[in-house]
Amino acid sequence: MRIFLTFRLFLCILILRETCQKNAVPMTDRYLLSEENIVSTVLNRGPYFDTSATKNVTSLVGKTGHLNCRIKNLGNKTVSWIRHRDLHLLTVSESTYTSDQRFTSIYNKQTGDWTLQIKFPQLRDSGTYECQISTTPPVGYTMMFSVVEPITSIPGGPEIYMDLGSTVNLTCVVKHLPDPPISVLWTHNNQEINYDSPRGGVSVITEKGDITTSYLLIQRAKIADSGQYSCLPSNANPKSVNVHILKGDHPAAVQKSQMLISDTLNWLFLLILLNFIVL
Repeated sequence: MRIFLTFRLFLCILILRETCQKNAVPMTDRYLLSEENIVSTVLNRGPYFDTSATKNVTSLVGKTGHLNCRIKNLGNKTVSWIRHRDLHLLTVSESTYTSDQRFTSIYNKQTGDWTLQIKFPQLRDSGTYECQISTTPPVGYTMMFSVVEPITSIPGGPEIYMDLGSTVNLTCVVKHLPDPPISVLWTHNNQEINYDSPRGGVSVITEKGDITTSYLLIQRAKIADSGQYSCLPSNANPKSVNVHILKGDHPAAVQKSQMLISDTLNWLFLLILLNFIVL
């Protein structure tokens, strides 16, 4: 009896094993089915934006700017660029739809990038722009475009008053440059300053970076050191100040003192007039 039951159990195992082998899906078929499902899922997703691209772009006045929009699975849809300020349609596909020919759409087939090129940008071109796909409803990706102008400044100007014999420290700050200036020149009364002149005591220190700073140091200031000083970065506008080397009070201090005396006299006159009217 025990032998018979063991034989039946062995027979059932053989039958079950054969049935499983017949219904099993080969590993290669499973892989192909999985790959087909992935491809089908991606294709059914439709167009979408690659959001890894930066949403903030800064360009200098007059230097061509580029807003980059990367799209996947575009299919037969079209891409447009719209300016939010006035809801103006700038481009459709690679055609420009505005009379302002500074705007151009450039398509890169290899990367799927749609780039809005803006030539000779001006400050007024700053604002929000949208890359839009012609789905139903349309979907868009907004970007902020900022146009900046290089700024050169000399703090304390335009008139700087210094004591005779003191150290003059003029600081020139240059911002919003695409690259640090190759050089920063200083002039005195339109003549380039010679740091090796017999006068001595004149030096310059320039620190280059996102913000470039140049320091002009004049030790033991003399009356002859008065005049116009100009900072001239190689890739930005110049800036000038007038330096006055003086003995004694500065004109600003003298003027303030005179105004104080004048105000005091006016108040005294008003008080005397009021007392005269009361009496």
